[in-house]
Amino acid sequence: MHIPDGYLSPQTYVPLFGVSACIWTIALRKIKSELSHKHIPYLAMAAAFSFLIMMFNIPIPGGTTGHAVGAGVIAILLGPWSAVLAVSVVLIIQAIIFGDGGITAVGANCFNMAVVIPFVSYWTFRLVNGKATTGPRFYISAFLAGYAGLSIAAVVTGIEFGIQPLIASGPDGLPLYAPYPLSVAVTAMALEHLALFGILEGAVTMMILKYFMKHEPDAVFGMREVS
Repeated sequence: MHIPDGYLSPQTYVPLFGVSACIWTIALRKIKSELSHKHIPYLAMAAAFSFLIMMFNIPIPGGTTGHAVGAGVIAILLGPWSAVLAVSVVLIIQAIIFGDGGITAVGANCFNMAVVIPFVSYWTFRLVNGKATTGPRFYISAFLAGYAGLSIAAVVTGIEFGIQPLIASGPDGLPLYAPYPLSVAVTAMALEHLALFGILEGAVTMMILKYFMKHEPDAVFGMREVS
């Protein structure tokens, strides 16, 4: 889902960078009040986990890649604001050092994978799971959290691609950036993630949450009461 340079116009990546920067500021404040000192090492491990799982990139039509992200399970374990920062740091490092995702697209990639996924996954889990700590409902809610977060983020990415021909065309009418219309871009992104990568993300989310609920249930942020 990493967007490279040259696929988004300044009209898209500049506002998205601004939105991401505002969310990073809020996330820093939230973490200070929500995350206890004993969970700080988990935050570092979460970033390392997300970095590792995102390294398995598979190119897909549209100029991007498909892969699991791990942002959903981080959001449920440590809270969505912690996931915002952990995954954002990973995406910035990947773009600057490894060339995985464009420099100009950092704000867009962070918005798609470090903002959309954590909050969609976290609230999907909370709404579906209720107070279940095991059993079919817990496992289904964990799977759906990962699946929904990644799938919706893929659709958002497809929309970002698809609006480029509408907002950034040359004098001859040809697109200057991503050339595919909404019907093609959204379909390509959605189908790949609904059929494959979303299932992988859901399975990873379910297995990791199962482990934590068995061995360290108090560490699962998503099981706390909402204040």
